[in-house]
Amino acid sequence: MLEMKDKKNITQLRGLCLNKDRFPKAVLDWIQNENLWNIWVPKEFGGLQMSLVEGLGQLKSLAKIDGSLGWTITLCSGANFFIGNLQPTVAQKIFGVNASQICFGGSGGVFGKAEKQGDSYIISGRWHYATGADYLTHFTLNAKIMEDGKELENADGSPMIRSFLLPKDKVEIIENWNTMGLKATVTHSFDVKEVVVNEKYSFLYNQVLLDYPIFKIPFSAFADLTLWANYIGMAQHFLEEATAILPTEQLVTIEDTIAHADKNMIGFAQEMEDAISNQLVCSEDKVVKIHSQAVDSVKSITDSIVKLYPFLGVAASRENHQINQIFRDYFTATQHHIFTR
Repeated sequence: MLEMKDKKNITQLRGLCLNKDRFPKAVLDWIQNENLWNIWVPKEFGGLQMSLVEGLGQLKSLAKIDGSLGWTITLCSGANFFIGNLQPTVAQKIFGVNASQICFGGSGGVFGKAEKQGDSYIISGRWHYATGADYLTHFTLNAKIMEDGKELENADGSPMIRSFLLPKDKVEIIENWNTMGLKATVTHSFDVKEVVVNEKYSFLYNQVLLDYPIFKIPFSAFADLTLWANYIGMAQHFLEEATAILPTEQLVTIEDTIAHADKNMIGFAQEMEDAISNQLVCSEDKVVKIHSQAVDSVKSITDSIVKLYPFLGVAASRENHQINQIFRDYFTATQHHIFTR
């Protein structure tokens, strides 16, 4: 089992991830042995049950080791977070045996349809950007609800949408992830063709069925904070590598920018934890503020990296140099839709 408790083992893990199109078995085994798919899953279901602050620190450390490693674990553990939205009996059935092997992931887009028939749905469509597609045991997806060939609507006239959970043998992976960075995240598309799913394997993002503090955090804020941790972690790795190339005085701006981002992210997370422990509900204003601050912070980090990169020399432009992969990973990550709004 790989460890990341000292510099030697971090270097080993980085070497295994460098320029890989897919994680080797040793890395996947390490993730399972550390139970990292289940950062947020309650202990009663076999998870680590980390607090928000603790989990963000873990994700940041993983992203600092390798961008694809941090990003994949963030998105997949973020999908396992939906255990809080599943019926407890379904959650127990899935996670009750070998929980460390369970890995959810999928698409946040609404790219397909679910035809309601009794207590089941017939699902078809193609969904894009399923991070970790090759590593998943279950795929999550969002679909418009249909009945008798017509789209159903909510009371406000908006399309009725539900999320669904499908085992991997019910989907066909479309290997179309061809990007300059985050290659080992294998963020492929997937097809579903007239698959029948019982309604107990459907859920709503805003309907929590497990009573744990972590699930009281609004999902949009949770997503902002966990991705923010990745940008910070990758930037910390970039700074670490740049320190061996550039004089200290040239790194002051990026060092301050990263430290400020880290302080803000953890500050927001602690505020949310404190509010929940005091039985307070996170306000919509706070959710909006977190998103705005996260977007601005990532822009500042991006500007700092762009200003430094031209001074790193030809060596840093070679694909076998760590800093080159960090650059490619980071700027691929900046294309995530919630940070391009």
